[in-house]
Amino acid sequence: MGRAHGFEDLKVWQAARELVRSVYQLTSSQKFHKDAALRDQLRRAAVSSMANIAEGFERGSKREFGRFLYMARGSAGEVRSHLYVAKDLDYITPLEFDELNGQATRL
Repeated sequence: MGRAHGFEDLKVWQAARELVRSVYQLTSSQKFHKDAALRDQLRRAAVSSMANIAEGFERGSKREFGRFLYMARGSAGEVRSHLYVAKDLDYITPLEFDELNGQATRL
């Protein structure tokens, strides 16, 4: 594939989109209903990662894109940190943790 025409063409944005889907699916479970704060923070961090990739791409400069990729990576780190909390509180299984942590790490 040649140059990306839109952020939707970027593999990293596609991976971030998949992470958002996974986070929303996971946090829709009954266990997260009692902890809306953690649920919302997980969701916001995942969406932020995806949005930063799109925004950086649309800015049109390599420097800005790079800066926003660093922010997206930071948001992915925030997702990973929140996943540890969810795991420690038994909101998610070790397998669910491993799956989403892996997705966030690959961004």
